[in-house]
Amino acid sequence: MRAIAIVTSLWLLALVVATGQSRPAFPGMLDSHPAIDYRTSAVNDAVTELIRGVNAGTTQLSFDGRQGYLRSVLNALQIPIESQILVFSKTGVQNAHTTPENPRAFYFNDHAIIGYIPGAPLLEMAAHDPRQGVIFQTLVQSSAVPLFARPTSCLSCHVSENSLEVPGVLVRSNFTGVDGRAMPQLGSFVIDHRSPFDQRWGGWYVTGTLGARHMGNAFVTDAAKPEAAVGEGTLNRSTLDPRVDTSAYPLATSDLAALLVFDHQGRAMNLLTRLGWETRVAAASGEVDFARGDLRDVVKATADYLLFVDEARLPAPIAIGSPFTTTFSKHGPRDRQGRSLRDFDLQTRLFKYRCSYMIYSPAFDALPADAKRAVFARMRQAITDRDTLAILDDTKPGWRE
Repeated sequence: MRAIAIVTSLWLLALVVATGQSRPAFPGMLDSHPAIDYRTSAVNDAVTELIRGVNAGTTQLSFDGRQGYLRSVLNALQIPIESQILVFSKTGVQNAHTTPENPRAFYFNDHAIIGYIPGAPLLEMAAHDPRQGVIFQTLVQSSAVPLFARPTSCLSCHVSENSLEVPGVLVRSNFTGVDGRAMPQLGSFVIDHRSPFDQRWGGWYVTGTLGARHMGNAFVTDAAKPEAAVGEGTLNRSTLDPRVDTSAYPLATSDLAALLVFDHQGRAMNLLTRLGWETRVAAASGEVDFARGDLRDVVKATADYLLFVDEARLPAPIAIGSPFTTTFSKHGPRDRQGRSLRDFDLQTRLFKYRCSYMIYSPAFDALPADAKRAVFARMRQAITDRDTLAILDDTKPGWRE
């Protein structure tokens, strides 16, 4: 598994290095380029819009005892509680509050992620701004008056080669000890829908039946044999580890289908940000060319990822009908025959149709027009599934232009 992780890391680094070599020289990080200006440019992500509404008095957030502002924020951002997934490894800015007994919960939709730890001082909020990438903000959990902040400390991890050098989402899998401490010396993995299942979900709780080995629910007790942590007792669990105080959370699950969708979505967000940034930087120097170099490579990477090229095949069918799959499938446009890119397959692959629902995201729609056309052109060349083409014809404006 470590060899695969090294190859993946080298591929990511190669993309970053390639873009860095052919881009006109700029004395600093890409996020500080005048065409980007991540730290000081105006942003319009969903969380920022929520904060503006609270500050203007047009939006009210209610404080609800033990879970603080969690349910009110989820409701305001239209994030389903059913998306709950739980990580027990001590990662993140509030890692001291995360333990196997008190895991960190994530809730998400296609443009925002909320992190909640029972008893922790902050609610963590990350939202994908259509132009600027992921914006990280916090909400104090001990104040009757909502207090927000935009910390810069998150960027120390969330702008790196693992996020394609843009402020983005990191989905990590770590060997984890019994106390919840990650053990990076044993290897770790950056996860997306291409990742082998035996690399996924280290440090995460998983409820659901996969039919294959994965690292979820497993605690390393012998550093000399970390793989021995995975066994019959960690796989195919229908309930959470009994040490978790489930009364502290809205649900008593860490849904397998939600984890699969989260794995897919993080890299999609990062690729859309990277493509938008590369196009804007190239336009600033008058060198926009999608036929070669940086832009050709990132267009191909983005289009292929949205089309699930190299998606890891499911080893066995997964039961359909969890609260998450039902809720997730209700959203998004449907074609004249009632089909949606959010329809699950869960027999041999994640989704029934071969294009990501992220093509409807605000970040995709905010791509520079020429970048969007280049992605569409690449996708039209690659799609062979007639049903997917028909859905896009009916539901995605500009798809055939």
